[in-house]
Amino acid sequence: MIYDDVTDFAAILPPMRPLIGLDLGTVTIGLAVSDTFLGIATPLETIKRKKFGVDAEKLLAVMKARDIGGLVLGLPRNMDGSEGPRCQSTRAFARNLEKLWAGPITYWDERLSTVAAERALLEADTSRKRRAEVIDHVAAGYILQGLLDRLGVLRREGN
Repeated sequence: MIYDDVTDFAAILPPMRPLIGLDLGTVTIGLAVSDTFLGIATPLETIKRKKFGVDAEKLLAVMKARDIGGLVLGLPRNMDGSEGPRCQSTRAFARNLEKLWAGPITYWDERLSTVAAERALLEADTSRKRRAEVIDHVAAGYILQGLLDRLGVLRREGN
């Protein structure tokens, strides 16, 4: 089921199962996973996009192997907060994935996640070639970490 509200998403999560975060691009999908305590996001890999069926098959294989309890998709809003064609595409991807996977799905505002990932990689003195290879799953890590931080606040507040 897709949850637009993170609080509702948090309430339905199974205990002690990691989450997966996606940075959905037109050419690639960046993947990051959390630990089972939902505290730390770790960039995992980048999938080269083909057709939805092929992409979903690869994604579902990773999710099954890691016993994923929930999924967060970066929602690429415009800087003014409005939703454009990329948001519509992301929501369509989530609706199609929902037909194949029964776990909870939510969205996280991904504005500037790629910029933050690029900055972190530059600070780490990563070569241009290596940055191009890892930027998408590092951005997915930023998306997932943002959600994990919010879940931590909700837990501390008792929600």
